[in-house]
Amino acid sequence: MAKKITGYVKLQVPAGAANPSPPIGPALGQRGLNIMEFCKAFNAKTAQIEKGTPIPVIITAYQDRSFTFEMKQPPVSFFLKKAAGLKIGKKPASGSKTPGKGAPAGTVSEAQIREIAQKKMPDLNCDSVDSAVAMIRGSARAMGLEITA
Repeated sequence: MAKKITGYVKLQVPAGAANPSPPIGPALGQRGLNIMEFCKAFNAKTAQIEKGTPIPVIITAYQDRSFTFEMKQPPVSFFLKKAAGLKIGKKPASGSKTPGKGAPAGTVSEAQIREIAQKKMPDLNCDSVDSAVAMIRGSARAMGLEITA
Protein backbone atom coordinates (compact mmCIF):
# COMPACT_ATOMS: atom_id res chain seq x y z
CA MET A 1 0.00 0.00 0.00
CA ALA A 2 1.18 3.52 -0.79
CA LYS A 3 2.28 5.81 2.02
CA LYS A 4 -0.14 8.55 3.05
CA ILE A 5 1.10 12.04 2.21
CA THR A 6 0.69 14.57 5.02
CA GLY A 7 1.95 17.62 3.13
CA TYR A 8 4.49 19.38 0.97
CA VAL A 9 7.24 21.83 1.89
CA LYS A 10 8.58 24.15 -0.81
CA LEU A 11 12.00 25.69 -0.19
CA GLN A 12 14.76 27.36 -2.18
CA VAL A 13 18.09 26.11 -0.85
CA PRO A 14 21.61 27.03 -2.05
CA ALA A 15 23.32 24.03 -3.67
CA GLY A 16 25.63 22.19 -1.28
CA ALA A 17 24.75 24.50 1.62
CA ALA A 18 21.75 22.87 3.31
CA ASN A 19 22.00 23.13 7.10
CA PRO A 20 19.49 22.85 9.96
CA SER A 21 19.28 26.62 10.51
CA PRO A 22 16.26 28.61 9.27
CA PRO A 23 14.47 28.30 6.90
CA ILE A 24 15.13 24.55 6.55
CA GLY A 25 15.09 23.52 10.22
CA PRO A 26 11.76 25.09 11.24
CA ALA A 27 10.02 24.10 7.99
CA LEU A 28 10.95 20.43 8.35
CA GLY A 29 10.77 20.36 12.15
CA GLN A 30 7.12 21.37 12.29
CA ARG A 31 6.30 18.38 10.06
CA GLY A 32 8.37 16.07 12.29
CA LEU A 33 10.91 15.22 9.56
CA ASN A 34 14.56 14.35 10.17
CA ILE A 35 16.32 17.63 9.33
CA MET A 36 19.88 16.26 9.22
CA GLU A 37 18.85 13.39 6.96
CA PHE A 38 17.45 15.91 4.44
CA CYS A 39 20.54 18.15 4.69
CA LYS A 40 22.93 15.25 4.04
CA ALA A 41 20.87 13.86 1.13
CA PHE A 42 20.41 17.31 -0.46
CA ASN A 43 24.10 18.24 -0.14
CA ALA A 44 25.10 14.88 -1.64
CA LYS A 45 22.73 15.34 -4.60
CA THR A 46 23.90 18.92 -5.25
CA ALA A 47 27.63 18.26 -4.82
CA GLN A 48 28.30 18.51 -8.58
CA ILE A 49 26.29 21.76 -8.98
CA GLU A 50 28.07 25.11 -8.56
CA LYS A 51 28.05 25.95 -4.83
CA GLY A 52 25.53 28.62 -3.85
CA THR A 53 23.21 28.12 -6.85
CA PRO A 54 19.62 28.48 -5.55
CA ILE A 55 17.79 25.17 -6.04
CA PRO A 56 13.99 25.03 -5.58
CA VAL A 57 13.05 21.85 -3.68
CA ILE A 58 9.65 20.27 -3.09
CA ILE A 59 9.72 17.97 -0.07
CA THR A 60 6.88 15.45 0.24
CA ALA A 61 6.19 14.53 3.87
CA TYR A 62 4.57 11.17 4.64
CA GLN A 63 2.55 10.06 7.66
CA ASP A 64 5.33 7.75 8.94
CA ARG A 65 7.62 10.85 9.13
CA SER A 66 9.63 9.82 6.10
CA PHE A 67 10.05 12.12 3.11
CA THR A 68 11.12 12.37 -0.50
CA PHE A 69 12.31 15.47 -2.27
CA GLU A 70 12.32 16.67 -5.86
CA MET A 71 14.78 19.29 -7.09
CA LYS A 72 13.92 21.77 -9.85
CA GLN A 73 16.16 23.91 -12.05
CA PRO A 74 17.42 27.24 -10.58
CA PRO A 75 15.11 30.25 -11.12
CA VAL A 76 15.09 32.05 -14.49
CA SER A 77 16.26 35.25 -12.79
CA PHE A 78 19.42 33.44 -11.59
CA PHE A 79 20.24 32.31 -15.15
CA LEU A 80 19.51 35.79 -16.56
CA LYS A 81 21.71 37.52 -13.96
CA LYS A 82 24.51 35.08 -14.73
CA ALA A 83 24.16 35.62 -18.50
CA ALA A 84 24.07 39.41 -18.09
CA GLY A 85 27.14 39.35 -15.85
CA LEU A 86 25.34 40.84 -12.84
CA LYS A 87 26.81 40.13 -9.41
CA ILE A 88 25.70 36.82 -7.87
CA GLY A 89 26.67 35.96 -4.31
CA LYS A 90 25.74 36.79 -0.72
CA LYS A 91 24.12 40.07 -1.81
CA PRO A 92 23.12 39.44 -5.43
CA ALA A 93 22.51 42.31 -7.80
CA SER A 94 18.91 42.84 -8.76
CA GLY A 95 17.70 43.87 -12.18
CA SER A 96 16.73 47.45 -12.91
CA LYS A 97 14.76 49.32 -10.24
CA THR A 98 12.70 50.91 -13.01
CA PRO A 99 12.53 48.46 -15.95
CA GLY A 100 11.71 50.04 -19.30
CA LYS A 101 12.81 53.50 -18.12
CA GLY A 102 16.37 54.73 -18.13
CA ALA A 103 19.48 52.64 -18.67
CA PRO A 104 19.20 48.83 -18.79
CA ALA A 105 20.70 46.82 -15.92
CA GLY A 106 22.57 44.60 -18.39
CA THR A 107 22.31 42.85 -21.74
CA VAL A 108 21.56 39.28 -22.79
CA SER A 109 21.72 37.86 -26.29
CA GLU A 110 18.97 35.93 -28.05
CA ALA A 111 21.28 32.86 -28.06
CA GLN A 112 21.69 33.06 -24.26
CA ILE A 113 17.90 33.30 -23.85
CA ARG A 114 17.40 30.19 -26.03
CA GLU A 115 20.02 28.30 -23.99
CA ILE A 116 18.28 29.28 -20.70
CA ALA A 117 14.91 28.22 -22.17
CA GLN A 118 16.30 24.79 -23.07
CA LYS A 119 17.70 24.33 -19.53
CA LYS A 120 14.42 25.40 -17.87
CA MET A 121 12.12 23.50 -20.27
CA PRO A 122 11.23 20.66 -17.82
CA ASP A 123 10.03 23.18 -15.20
CA LEU A 124 8.15 25.59 -17.48
CA ASN A 125 4.48 25.44 -18.34
CA CYS A 126 4.91 25.29 -22.12
CA ASP A 127 5.24 22.70 -24.85
CA SER A 128 7.79 24.19 -27.26
CA VAL A 129 11.18 25.85 -26.95
CA ASP A 130 9.86 28.90 -28.83
CA SER A 131 7.15 29.50 -26.21
CA ALA A 132 9.76 28.98 -23.47
CA VAL A 133 11.99 31.58 -25.18
CA ALA A 134 9.05 34.02 -25.14
CA MET A 135 8.59 33.46 -21.39
CA ILE A 136 12.31 33.99 -20.67
CA ARG A 137 12.34 37.10 -22.89
CA GLY A 138 9.45 38.52 -20.83
CA SER A 139 11.32 37.83 -17.58
CA ALA A 140 14.42 39.57 -18.98
CA ARG A 141 12.38 42.64 -19.96
CA ALA A 142 10.73 42.70 -16.50
CA MET A 143 14.20 42.67 -14.91
CA GLY A 144 15.24 45.65 -17.05
CA LEU A 145 17.70 43.71 -19.20
CA GLU A 146 18.31 44.66 -22.82
CA ILE A 147 17.94 41.84 -25.36
CA THR A 148 20.40 41.93 -28.26
CA ALA A 149 20.23 39.90 -31.47
